[in-house]
Amino acid sequence: MKRNQYKNITITGLPGSGSTTLLSLLKNELKFKGWTGFSGGEFMRQYAVEKGLYNDTDRIHHDASAYGEDFDRQVDLGIREKLQTEKKWIIESWLSGFMAQGIKGVLKILVVCSEDSVRVDRIVNRDGVSVKEAKNHIINRYQVNLKKWSIMYNKEWQEWVVARNLASPDEQIDFWKPELYDLVIDTYSNNQQQTLKLALNAIKS
Repeated sequence: MKRNQYKNITITGLPGSGSTTLLSLLKNELKFKGWTGFSGGEFMRQYAVEKGLYNDTDRIHHDASAYGEDFDRQVDLGIREKLQTEKKWIIESWLSGFMAQGIKGVLKILVVCSEDSVRVDRIVNRDGVSVKEAKNHIINRYQVNLKKWSIMYNKEWQEWVVARNLASPDEQIDFWKPELYDLVIDTYSNNQQQTLKLALNAIKS
């Protein structure tokens, strides 16, 4: 870790990918080295419950339509500022990797699960919902969030991604495009410890 070239880490993944699990593992592994973990999703959920924007008795996580655009930008750009000015943060959220684009010293990890049935099963077990509910949750939440954020962050996409030749001007916005990340881990072919090892190896390299 003394040779670590990264001052911060982002973890990005869609529901059921295992991004929150990796955050927990890295927090535990690096806590004695002064690293702090932050889950944007859990922060937003807690805020929504406190402000009455979301019923905490619901079993599955809500989508981004629960918040106004100003609040979303405040949280997301606050993450970007933290990555630019502070050190030893592990930040997990849907957009943390996108918010880290163009910032030096940030290891951007994308967590995916190449088998959709495994993602569904994880959400069923995590939230105690039916398979149908989990499938609808994955599809609807992704579509709602992508639509909202594509409008909100079109300018940033052009400046941070297209201008750096990471995507073509006519390409559809994809915040989870593998080329935007330093490390992509498939949690279908890698178990939790293998996933952690891949992340730690990237941090140390």
